Amino acid sequence: MQEETKPTPNPERRAQMRARLIAAARALFVEKGYAEASTPEIVRAAGATRGALYHHFDDKRALFRAVVQQEAEAVTQAIQAAGQGAVGEGALTAGSRAFFAAMQINGRAQLLLVDGPSVLGAQEMDRIDAGGGRAALRLGLAAAQPDLPAGELDARATVLSAAFDRAALAITQGDGAPEDFEAAMAALLGTGFG
Repeated sequence: MQEETKPTPNPERRAQMRARLIAAARALFVEKGYAEASTPEIVRAAGATRGALYHHFDDKRALFRAVVQQEAEAVTQAIQAAGQGAVGEGALTAGSRAFFAAMQINGRAQLLLVDGPSVLGAQEMDRIDAGGGRAALRLGLAAAQPDLPAGELDARATVLSAAFDRAALAITQGDGAPEDFEAAMAALLGTGFG
């Protein structure tokens, strides 16, 4: 007797299709860049239809935004996981190392630090960062320096976040050894990675 297979429920199928489209788009955006990656190529790589693409995303830019959001969330999760159980400067050190490791994932720095601002604009990328990596950095700073006033804490998180991004970009472009940039960030944070 043959076992019956139940069809996947619609919400689950929709989530799977969305995930396939994002994965295919990510691969093509990394390989070719945003401008050169076409929606027909993305649809073909995802094993989807053009209708499915436009059911989930208004346009290619919206799909790109979903890719960038997913990448930013992955970085934030890596930072948060590394900081679990760490306290004070230990949390900053662990989060810093996790950030640099997460940003070395193939294509991630390009998507988040070069293409993201170009395609989505600096303001949208700032909003994405403010709720993710910068928020994690702010929490680490607050734990390490609990007496900082809120305004100064926000300013430090903004300035240090920009420095982290520039260091991550330099690392991926081969402008120096990762450990040199990690040490530079540790000096800025007033922590040691040793």
